[in-house]
Amino acid sequence: MQYLYAFMVGGILCVIAQILIDKTKLTPARILVAYVTAGVLLTAIGVYEPLVNFAGAGATVPLTGFGYSLAKGIEESVAKDGLLGVFTGGLTACSAGIAAAVFFGLITSLLRKSFSK
Repeated sequence: MQYLYAFMVGGILCVIAQILIDKTKLTPARILVAYVTAGVLLTAIGVYEPLVNFAGAGATVPLTGFGYSLAKGIEESVAKDGLLGVFTGGLTACSAGIAAAVFFGLITSLLRKSFSK
């Protein structure tokens, strides 16, 4: 059942983004930023944590999950380091994901030939 819950929640998040792309004049970049911001805000008010516990990867893999990771990292770092944690916690919590994205982006750019549109 955990796979089904992850699929449903992740699918709903993707459907909402697709509807925003199709029905509004929002650019994909603005929708991505909105999703990360929504993840931070929903974590701050305590709504996203139960969703993560319910859906697992279905809630943590989409961009709202990146916002969730940032917020949780800051929360934990502030508890440990005080005010300095506001500046260091988010990057510490998401450093592996950021490093992987940069690394695989570099590898892809070296292996693929660019095409003009």
